[in-house]
Amino acid sequence: MNLAIHVSQDGILRAGYHGTVVARFPSRARQQAVRTLQRHQTSRVVAKLLVTSLLLSCAAAAQPAPKTTPSYKALRFPPLREVSIPQLAESTLPNGMRLYLLENHELPLVSGFALVRTGNLFEPPDKVGLAGMTGSVMRTGGTKSRTGDQLDVELENIAAGVESGIGETSGSVSFTCLRENVDQVLAIFKDVLTSPEFRQDKIDLVRNELRGAIARRNDDPENIVSREFASTIYGRDNPYGWSLEYEHVDRIQREDLIAFYKRYFFPAHIMLAIQGDFSAPEMRARIETLFAGWTVTQPPVPPFPPVKAKPAPGIWLATRNEVTQTFFRLGHLGGTRRDPDYPALSVMSEILGGSFASRLFTEVRTRQGLVYNVAGGWGANFNHPGLFAIAGSTKSASTVDAIQAVRKEIERIRTSPVSEQELEYAKGAVLNSFVFLFDHPSKTLNRILTYEYFGYPRDFIFQYQKAVRAVTKEDILRVAKQHLNPAILTTVAAGKPSEFGKPLATVGEVHNIDLTIPEPKSAQQAASSAQADSAADAKARALLERAREQLGPAPRDIVMTADSAIQSPQGTMMSGKSQLWIIMPGELRSEQQLPFGKVTVYYDRKGGGWISGPQGDMPLPAPVLAQVRQQLFRTLHNLVAATGNFRSAGDNAVELSGPDGFTTRVEFDANGLPVSQTYRGLSMAGPPATVVERYSEWKQSGGVRYPAKIVLEQNGNKAAEMTVTDYRVNTGLKSEDLSRKP
Repeated sequence: MNLAIHVSQDGILRAGYHGTVVARFPSRARQQAVRTLQRHQTSRVVAKLLVTSLLLSCAAAAQPAPKTTPSYKALRFPPLREVSIPQLAESTLPNGMRLYLLENHELPLVSGFALVRTGNLFEPPDKVGLAGMTGSVMRTGGTKSRTGDQLDVELENIAAGVESGIGETSGSVSFTCLRENVDQVLAIFKDVLTSPEFRQDKIDLVRNELRGAIARRNDDPENIVSREFASTIYGRDNPYGWSLEYEHVDRIQREDLIAFYKRYFFPAHIMLAIQGDFSAPEMRARIETLFAGWTVTQPPVPPFPPVKAKPAPGIWLATRNEVTQTFFRLGHLGGTRRDPDYPALSVMSEILGGSFASRLFTEVRTRQGLVYNVAGGWGANFNHPGLFAIAGSTKSASTVDAIQAVRKEIERIRTSPVSEQELEYAKGAVLNSFVFLFDHPSKTLNRILTYEYFGYPRDFIFQYQKAVRAVTKEDILRVAKQHLNPAILTTVAAGKPSEFGKPLATVGEVHNIDLTIPEPKSAQQAASSAQADSAADAKARALLERAREQLGPAPRDIVMTADSAIQSPQGTMMSGKSQLWIIMPGELRSEQQLPFGKVTVYYDRKGGGWISGPQGDMPLPAPVLAQVRQQLFRTLHNLVAATGNFRSAGDNAVELSGPDGFTTRVEFDANGLPVSQTYRGLSMAGPPATVVERYSEWKQSGGVRYPAKIVLEQNGNKAAEMTVTDYRVNTGLKSEDLSRKP
């Protein structure tokens, strides 16, 4: 039986015995369908198949043509909003703490941090790790009223946090909480900041963690390269390049943590920043009341040690035979953000190795296929030079080729201009990254305090933005040629040298890195070391005893008159007369007659006093108070009495530490008389300096010996000379004699 199949001129398909409408063809398929159907007289089964096929093909033909997906290059985005710096409520509390408040009512949260100018750069060389241990145990060790574990429970129950830590150039104590718990959390924050207890069990815990980190420090080749690269460039004889060893950890005691804390954590040395859902005037009153009783003072903290790195060209190899790839890092000393070239160097870094679109990534990784990853650029710190560094990893056989390819890209950016496209892309990347530094009020506050902390202008970010926008191709070529020096590149690699495709010496002179971790001392060695320390202390004690014999019995009071010549900050000499009255061990009055008038300073036994001069009278400011206490501590008879801590500082020298954490080094001659005293103090220009007092022309009065001539040097330059014209002891001075105002 035949099946009738018909397609009308209007595109309707009819099939079957009754002309049932099956489908409507699109107009463009009508003619093809009609011709096809006319050629076939078929059975019902075949017709069904034919109809199905036609339906499917027609349905496909009926689909609209797919739309073309636009290229990502056609995407357009509005410009990022400009960075704006909110107005802070700033003030200085009566105890000297600087307070910065930023209201933010978006969420019912409050957070803040105390920023302290300290860091591991201040660690003594024999106690590396002291700063970090102090910062950790400040919080975990709890306070005088609660253990660290008790603080954990209390804070976790209210979804709050208080943390502490000390890094390379700063220390901090921070908090975060709900607005409703701010008083409770601020009280804990204040206790951690002002009265940490440094409990021994938490010190032992951190010590064990540090020892574990030392034991594992060579497990990761990438970490080896990073550590050895910094140590090689900065030098291993200073805090920028020191490595933590077992002996350092074992030497640190609870007393060291307490002393380090006391030296750097005091109100006048702290910047306290708080942001969140509060009223600034109310928060200031709350903070002032909370910290009213914390009035500890300390001498000014010296500046961080300068970087004295020397170029270290060559290849440093850490052999790791268990790996199948090589990790490498190459570069040299970088710069600071104060450098006028820093904006151009930032853009250059983006072009060279800052992203997936950088030259290093597209050329060395994508086109040549020599590395698994590679990135890097110009490093700049706020207060000391960073590191120019390029880091990557490659299969062992490609080690030399990869390093040479990276060096080639460094040379190329130094010798030929970048393209306009590279320049604009890199500038956009640098400029667009700014928004992530200020996308939340807490980040904004942190950035503002960072600028303040390191002495940068508040609008540094805007100066930087403007300079980045102005960078040209010529600037990129100039700074690359000026600041990148292939001749002094330090290259550190960790890998299996037997599988390097070429000898590493192809790149430069190879130096092997000794990865041996010095073993901790045995009990016998520790006892021997303790005996050596005890012997040194005995030697220092003997020096002080001999000095006491030479100086004579400690006087009850001293009256001294002297002629002085002082080098002014402008380089001119000022002559004057000075008088000093001291009631031992801790009450002082001094009068200095200078060309502009007489200045009188009085310090009482209770830690207060006043200053009187041509501009009137006022209480002693904190810096002057610190100077006076230092002066009393440095009085020779007080020093040799060794009322503070002391230790041997050489064959004929002793280092002494006072109760305020102030230290000084005294050298003695063969007879036991003090020759000089070296300490950190304020210079005539203001900033801290290394001060040396030199003593000569010894005389005697009332059975007490004194130097008739004292010369002061600051940073190696003569700053003052004093000739004693009258020196009397045990005159019967009374406090009312010293406290009388002019």
